[in-house]
Amino acid sequence: MSMSSNRPVGNPYEHDEDSPVYVISVAAQLSGMHPQTLRQYDRLGLVSPDRTLGRNRLYSLRDIARLREVQQLSTEGVNLAGIQRILDLQAQVHDMRRRLEQLQGERNSTALVVWRPDRARRS
Repeated sequence: MSMSSNRPVGNPYEHDEDSPVYVISVAAQLSGMHPQTLRQYDRLGLVSPDRTLGRNRLYSLRDIARLREVQQLSTEGVNLAGIQRILDLQAQVHDMRRRLEQLQGERNSTALVVWRPDRARRS
């Protein structure tokens, strides 16, 4: 169990893309990178794997996908500062889209119709 994870505790054999289950050697192999590169990216904040009580890194499938994205951007010639900025902007866009959907849902679900009888007809 990870120290920094706020994920619900359930069946330990059920995993989703956010489950931190891969040790650094496996994550390195799955992402096609050297473990030292993963450590560097962690230090720089490009990826933030969960940690065990022993402080070992545990990567999720989402982390590995992010590592692959970092690798692709690097291959395209983007420096690490640029990659960090791109990832930050992508996260902001994702959060803004989620918030917009939430607001649109609230707008559609909170419609209020006020009906008042015509007082002139009662006379």
